[in-house]
Amino acid sequence: MMIVLYVVLAIIALIIILALVAPKTYSVSRSVTINRPISEVFNYVKFTKNQNDWSPWKKKDPNMTQEFIGTDGEVGFISKWEGNKEVATGEQEIKRIVENELIESQLRFFKPWKSQSDAYLGVKSVDVNTTKVTWGFSGVNKPPSNIFFLFFDMDKTVGKDFEEGLNDLKQILESKK
Repeated sequence: MMIVLYVVLAIIALIIILALVAPKTYSVSRSVTINRPISEVFNYVKFTKNQNDWSPWKKKDPNMTQEFIGTDGEVGFISKWEGNKEVATGEQEIKRIVENELIESQLRFFKPWKSQSDAYLGVKSVDVNTTKVTWGFSGVNKPPSNIFFLFFDMDKTVGKDFEEGLNDLKQILESKK
């Protein structure tokens, strides 16, 4: 009986130690340079519905159901989706817009597990006809679920998706005349 108690205590201690050393936050971002003026790029990316044309997650589930609440391109606009296991179920709400600079959103996932992240699309003029776009998100890993991130590289996995999406965004905007 004492051996079972020691094993249970050892497992509890291991979980506590892992939760203490596991990452408590995450941040992922990627950038691309687009050969278009900043106002043109910003006026495209501020509309959440345009993400359907370049988002890697729309490709992963082209049949996802979507619902939109509010006026796209304005603070308070919400895009809701329900998709397969690769895109999950959640919503994105525009929280702040700084004209020709930044769109900040809150991502809320409901399935397969609840989580919340802060997301952004930033634009910066490189020159009169070139714009750098940075797409990123960050959040908090609450213990004990943060243990998962000892074995999952968020930057590598989500970063790859961001790179794919930004490359598609670049192609779309640079092909416009």
